[in-house]
Amino acid sequence: MSMVIYGTLQQNERMRRQWLPSGLLLSLILFISGCGTERIDQNQLERIQARGVVHVGTMMNPVNYYIGHDNHDAGFEFELARGLAQQLDVQLNMVHSYDLRELWRQLEAGEIDFIAAGIDVTENRLQWLKFSPPYQIVEQKLVFRQDAVNRPRNWNDVTGKIRVVAGSSHEEYLQSLSEVYPHLNWTSTHLYDSDELLEHVIRDEIDFTIVDSHHLDIKRRAFPNLSIAFTVRDNVPISWAFRSGSDDSLYAAAIEYIGEHYESGELAQLWDRYFGHVAEFNFVDTRAFIAATESLLPDYLELFQEYSGDLDWRLLAALSYQESHWDPWARSATGVRGLMMLTLPTAQELGVNSRLDPAQAVRGGAEYLRRLHQRLPDRIQEPDRMWMALAAYNVGLGHLEDARVLTQRQGGNPDYWVDVRERLPLLRQKQYYRTTRFGFARGDEPVQYVENIRRYFDTLVWLDEQGRLPAMETVLTERAHSPTTAE
Repeated sequence: MSMVIYGTLQQNERMRRQWLPSGLLLSLILFISGCGTERIDQNQLERIQARGVVHVGTMMNPVNYYIGHDNHDAGFEFELARGLAQQLDVQLNMVHSYDLRELWRQLEAGEIDFIAAGIDVTENRLQWLKFSPPYQIVEQKLVFRQDAVNRPRNWNDVTGKIRVVAGSSHEEYLQSLSEVYPHLNWTSTHLYDSDELLEHVIRDEIDFTIVDSHHLDIKRRAFPNLSIAFTVRDNVPISWAFRSGSDDSLYAAAIEYIGEHYESGELAQLWDRYFGHVAEFNFVDTRAFIAATESLLPDYLELFQEYSGDLDWRLLAALSYQESHWDPWARSATGVRGLMMLTLPTAQELGVNSRLDPAQAVRGGAEYLRRLHQRLPDRIQEPDRMWMALAAYNVGLGHLEDARVLTQRQGGNPDYWVDVRERLPLLRQKQYYRTTRFGFARGDEPVQYVENIRRYFDTLVWLDEQGRLPAMETVLTERAHSPTTAE
């Protein structure tokens, strides 16, 4: 998390104290909860408390807000806004739109209380909006499709068609840029959002678009051909947007909420949950994985579904790909073998007679992951609990616990994967591993291991939701020809 956020929080501390003394806020909440109706003399926060719901405008896309595969609301902005609603003890109503201009209109008309949609802070917007402390700093990229056009190195080289979202900061930037580079051929549209414009680039309907880096990171999981020409703007703060005016009651509550979540580490944990694993992109690996879902996954898809139990079969499949690239004959130098790369002692403990038998391997791997997951302390919540179980699958539960102890010693939260992930590589260093119970470990490997699985899992979920996974095929014929000789 950038220090810019901390500096902004310090600047807003005086405002927070002025508007929301803790005793006064508690009195207001207790008073309003007994009223149940709004009054014209109430401020914005009091009106929200009275009606029992906060209306938050957002753009529906994979970054901000979407309906997940389990039909539950999801998205970074949704979860962050839900935390504020819970703190205010009100319900959250996400008012989603596909047109940023409509969100601006709703905010000005008072139909929504604020906007949580990955809004960039710009000088122009500061003239008529108030912004919360930024919850992240991102970059903006000029994006094109690999092999479609020659990569430009700067604006002088850009000769193709550019399209951006109307009302966005990208449009503002191009308007000012056109004075310096009048040759640029660009348009803006309110018919499509950034996610759709990236797909237009893929389909060669436009040559370029501008997108925020975290949005691009998500999209490249499924479209690895999206390439970066160059960075358009860096150090761009992302914040919530509020109406300007004298009533700063809700605004001050948001400042306090984001400040508390920054200090506690919850903000970094939430960002990591959605974006921490996708920032590192490998074009060759991503394309190879998508190809493997078409050529190899059908042979084992039924097994992953059959033995997943209470696990998500797509997570089990992602784990298997990381371990063996869906090769039932896979073998490492350390002797682990099969689709799930089980050690011989672990296989024997799980009742796996042949690690080369796909059915036995998948059943054993699923059970082993399930046991690791269950043995972690109950206080570790999802999804961090699963990420740590996966790390233990790779490095062992003992070394994971050593990393958690180091995390606590250094002031981090041993129950947050984002904090434990920082300390696992320390197990390579003598000054640290000599103080642990299980000693040396190649702690950087489980970090990369887990992040890879998370990316594969996200891609499988997206392909599944888009209907792009191959049709299910039984593997009875494959099993009949598979080796069953015990090792």
